[in-house]
Amino acid sequence: MKILIVNGPNLNLLGQRDVQMYGSRSFDDYFLELKNQFPGVELVSFQSNVEGELINILQQSTADGIILNAGGYTHTSVAIRDCIDAIAVPVVEVHLSNIAKRESFRHESMITPVCAGSIMGFGLRSYELAVKYFVS
Repeated sequence: MKILIVNGPNLNLLGQRDVQMYGSRSFDDYFLELKNQFPGVELVSFQSNVEGELINILQQSTADGIILNAGGYTHTSVAIRDCIDAIAVPVVEVHLSNIAKRESFRHESMITPVCAGSIMGFGLRSYELAVKYFVS
């Protein structure tokens, strides 16, 4: 099984940006641990701050499943929503924080209705929970 993890804007700054909210660990460090936790799964990650690059990787994916943390694009991108709706690969939306407990503009996700499910609020473990969904 192959799972693609796609991270959107500012997630390259994990471990540096707002450590109270997102923690002090980088995604790259966590990703190595995640790969070790699921040795039978091919995990691939991609990060971009550019909306069009995220859409391209989603459209080109041959993975069995996609885990998407669209960052701020979660709340604004009709284009990413349309992309998810158009591809055959199932997508699980993840967020490190519980977006329902944050600023009101973060409460609505444009992508939730076209995703297989949504996992939020468990920090970096949100990715682990999404991988478990795909392997179960």
